[in-house]
Amino acid sequence: MNALKVTMTCHICVHSVGRVLQFLLEVKGSHVISDMENSVSFPELIRKKRDGERFTPEEIRAFVVAVKNKTIQESQIGAMLMAIWQKGMVTEETMALTREMMLSGEVMTWPKEWKGIVVDKHSTGGVGDKVSLPLAPALAACGCKVPMISGRGLAHTGGTLDKLESIPGFNIHQSVKQVEQILEDVGCCIVGQTDNLVPADKVLYALRDATATVNSLPLITGSIISKKGAESLSALVLDVKYGKASLYKDIGGARELAQSLVKVGNSLGIRTGAALSRMDNPIGRHVGNSLEVVESLECLKGRGPSDLQGLVTSLGGYLLWMAGKAATMDRGKQEISRVLNNGEALRKFEAMLKAQGVSSEDACSLCSTDSDYFSVLRRAPSQMELQAQTEGTVLEVNGMILAEVLHKLGAGRTKAGEDINHSVGAELLVTVGEQVQRGVPWVRIHYETPDFSVRLQDYLQGALVVGTADREHMHSIPLVSEFILPM
Repeated sequence: MNALKVTMTCHICVHSVGRVLQFLLEVKGSHVISDMENSVSFPELIRKKRDGERFTPEEIRAFVVAVKNKTIQESQIGAMLMAIWQKGMVTEETMALTREMMLSGEVMTWPKEWKGIVVDKHSTGGVGDKVSLPLAPALAACGCKVPMISGRGLAHTGGTLDKLESIPGFNIHQSVKQVEQILEDVGCCIVGQTDNLVPADKVLYALRDATATVNSLPLITGSIISKKGAESLSALVLDVKYGKASLYKDIGGARELAQSLVKVGNSLGIRTGAALSRMDNPIGRHVGNSLEVVESLECLKGRGPSDLQGLVTSLGGYLLWMAGKAATMDRGKQEISRVLNNGEALRKFEAMLKAQGVSSEDACSLCSTDSDYFSVLRRAPSQMELQAQTEGTVLEVNGMILAEVLHKLGAGRTKAGEDINHSVGAELLVTVGEQVQRGVPWVRIHYETPDFSVRLQDYLQGALVVGTADREHMHSIPLVSEFILPM
């Protein structure tokens, strides 16, 4: 396994998701929920968690149902979130919370002939993380069904939906019936969360941001896995990032989250594994919505940057192995590489674009071998290059600094619902391990309004770290440093 460290988690007997959900729905009569919700004192529940006590499954169910039905005050939800953030939850509580959140809305069902091949991937977010765009069609080209439900960018991290919406006509809003039809016809789709899918999470997610409880392990786990559980997946891979431009700055915190996600995912009957990947430098050379679409298409044409292609093949190979479509992870990686290089994944992506509203003319143009991408995508009216101020080996391009600058230029949003400029972005003209000369351009910024001020230029110069190093050693460090297995 390429000398990567492999962590074994608890051995779980994995049943089919459909069988687990059928059982849960049968034992959960609506009158029981109503009685439980009315008999619970939410101030008492808040006190209980504040004092470090454990919730019963029935108490967690009552809380989630009240959140969904809006029969609990918003201030009480905020107090509960803070109590959970402070005192945490044991694994059994987190499992119960995730299960109830998943069952708070619609749970997708698939044709029985799809058993074992419905898969998905989730990333905890990063800078230049465009992996989903080439990965979903690559998995479809390998015989999987990929109902990828994605999100928008917030703060410094990019969002898959925002990237795709930079393509004219791309429609992220698809009903469950439409999703099933696209999966039947194409094999993959990338859509937003519907109103009926995990509605309790929508309420909790918004209030977590407002109450500074975003980084709670059980709340993160519940939010991520409840949505994936509602997709009725057979297998799920989680890309949990650590480093300067991620939620967790050190690998220890990322590993703890990954183990929680894997354990709870498997408890719902989803064969779940995780990869820990470094997020100090941006992934690839392009950052920003429309520019990341360009780089994703280059990856699908077998011409993408090596770090992006490596992450796509690693995560895809892991999923193919977990779904039983490959005998080993390495064989799975070879299959993903094959469909990226022979055009099969590109043809799936083109079909997905058309199925989700992009005109045939635009889809064909974007996916042609010698595409003029900006005949379809919008290009920012202004570009500016910054020059390296010293010479030496590029040791780092700080992803957080780059993301913060692009955010100020309009590429990101501070709160949900804000408009963004899809054309704002950056092209990295150098990569880590390269030799750079003083005065040579190292980044090209695409911008419109606000202007790329001198102050922002000076701040961005701090992202480029140049010094002396063993370049061969730097290139040999893998992006994925650890796998956590679903056994």
